[in-house]
Parts: sequence; C-alpha cells; structure tokens
Amino acid sequence: MKIDRLIGILSVLLQKGKTTAPELAERFEVSRRTISRDIEALCMAGIPIQTAQGAGGGISVMEGFSMDRTLLTSKDMKMILAGLRSLDSVSGSNYYGLLMEKIKPGSSDIIAGSDSVLIDLSSWNRDAIAPKVSLIQDAIEAGRTIAFDYHAPSGDTHREMEPYYLIFQWSSWYVYGFCLMRKNFRMFKLNRMTGVRCTQQTFSMREVPAPKLSVQKLYPPEIPVKALVHPDMKWRLIEEFGPDCFTERADGRLLFSGFYSDMESLLTWILTFGDRMEVLEPAEVKGKLLSIANNIRKMYGDDEHEKMV
Repeated sequence: MKIDRLIGILSVLLQKGKTTAPELAERFEVSRRTISRDIEALCMAGIPIQTAQGAGGGISVMEGFSMDRTLLTSKDMKMILAGLRSLDSVSGSNYYGLLMEKIKPGSSDIIAGSDSVLIDLSSWNRDAIAPKVSLIQDAIEAGRTIAFDYHAPSGDTHREMEPYYLIFQWSSWYVYGFCLMRKNFRMFKLNRMTGVRCTQQTFSMREVPAPKLSVQKLYPPEIPVKALVHPDMKWRLIEEFGPDCFTERADGRLLFSGFYSDMESLLTWILTFGDRMEVLEPAEVKGKLLSIANNIRKMYGDDEHEKMV
C-alpha cells in the first residue's frame, strides 16, 4: 500500500540521511517512477525533501529538519508497531513486519520492554481472504475497478465496482466503493465475494461519502424481542448484547429484552439456542418456529431414517 511505502521511505531518509531512487526502488520492490511519485507525495505532505544530481547526489531530507520524536512515547510507538504487525495477520505475507523493522532501528531509543498488545485481523478463512485483500489494495492504488460474483440472501449477482476503502469490522472484511450496477455507494463482504479480479478499466476519483459503519445504520433495531433464556446461556447474552440486556427471575431463567433488524436473522439467532430459549415476543415467531420444527422433523423423521439405513 502506498501509505506504508511512504512511511518506510521517510524512515529510511531519517535514518540514512541520503539515498538514491534506485536504492529505494530496489528496497521497496517498485519502479523508479513510483519512487519519484512517492517523493512528490511526501513533499506535498510538508516534508522538506531535496534531490541532487551527479556524483555525491541523491535524495535527502533538508538539513535542520527532524521529526519531534518527543511526541511519540514508548507506548505510542508500541501501538503503532502493533498495528503494523496486525496487518500481516490478514495479508498472508510478512510485508508489514519488514516495514516495522525498517522503522524500529531509528526508533530504538523509545521502544522498551516486550510487546503487550497483539492484534489478529484474520478471519476464520484467512487463506481465502488474504488474496482478496491484496488484490483490492492493488486495485485501489492503481485506480482500477474490480469485478466479482456476490452471494447474498437475496440471490447471486455479478458486480463491478470502483473500490475506495477496505474495512475490517464485526470480525469480517468489507470493501466499500461505487457499485456500477446500482449506481451508488455500497459495501460488500469479502467472504461473500468469489471470482474477484482487477479489471483494466480505470476510474476517476469521486467525492466519496463516509461509509455508514454504525450497527444502527446497517442493522436498524426494528423488531422488539423478549425471551426467557436458560441461565447456562448467560455468557452468550452478555457477549452479544451486553450485561444490561436481561434480568434474572426467581426461577433462575433470564428475561431477555432486545431488538433485531429482520425476521430471518432473528429466527436464525433463536434456533442457535436450541431448547435453551423460550420466545415471548413477537407472537408470530412461535408459529414460524413450529413450522421450521415440523419441516425438520419430516426431514429427519424415523421413516426417512429407516429408508436411509
């Protein structure tokens, strides 16, 4: 990613004092033209970088300039390094670890003690997610659209989009950008994307509205739910809704109160409790659960079981 490379280039310049474009290109495995664009980006960001041609020339930070490192405490740097290291957990490579090593030597005086924060951003199917993350990162940097098949509860569709952001939230990865089919900004879950590829079609940067990431925006609380839950499921209620979502009754059961965004998700959630939850509201849930139970009984009934044996 470009931002990672910019940090790495600045770190090299502050440590070595002077270097050359070919050296930087080799170190970061990019072209000299890319390094030239990166140097321009650093200058635009306010870093006083100068270049000199001929023997003894090269790229350097102007004399007298230094970053006020007192702004970063040992704890601050540990948090930065932990964040960089965490990106390797999903990238499938050691790129960020190498970048961290490039930064650490020049910052050794403010790094003390062992790491106390470890962050893992990988999902359960890391082998499938890592290539998608890498491909989408490259597409964002190159300004190219991506195409993919998307598998959602509403059905399968083929999509093409202008990618702008990779987002990690709710233990999953998402890509946010302009969907060319819907002609609007959309967010897609990487786990539901197959056949992802970067196209040759480039796009001009749009004015991008901030993605609406709050749970209330994406999953509006529209269906009030009340249920009696067995006490051995207390941990799940606390983990998923917090410790204030229930009250304990005299018989030991937990009276749960909460909201769900749609009926299908609510039914799926209730079924994961098996016989450890009795739904009180909404009333129509009882009929839907009985219908599901009857269908399951027919599918796995004794007669069917005997036929299979």
